[in-house]
Amino acid sequence: MNWKMLFEKSPDGWFTVTVPSLPGCISQGKTRAEAVQNIKEAIELHLNSLAEDGIPIREERKTEMVSVRL
Repeated sequence: MNWKMLFEKSPDGWFTVTVPSLPGCISQGKTRAEAVQNIKEAIELHLNSLAEDGIPIREERKTEMVSVRL
């Protein structure tokens, strides 16, 4: 299964990564590669936890990134 990830780079250089279709699934890494590896592990643990609790896993939703200027 493929999951879309959202990366944010903090001022201190760390990457925070979330999975919008899996609320609460978040990780980070000092490099982008480390963040990807860490979020893969977080996704696996998140999905296992949902399965153990009998919570259905939602399919990846179609999303669109939009910027709004204020």
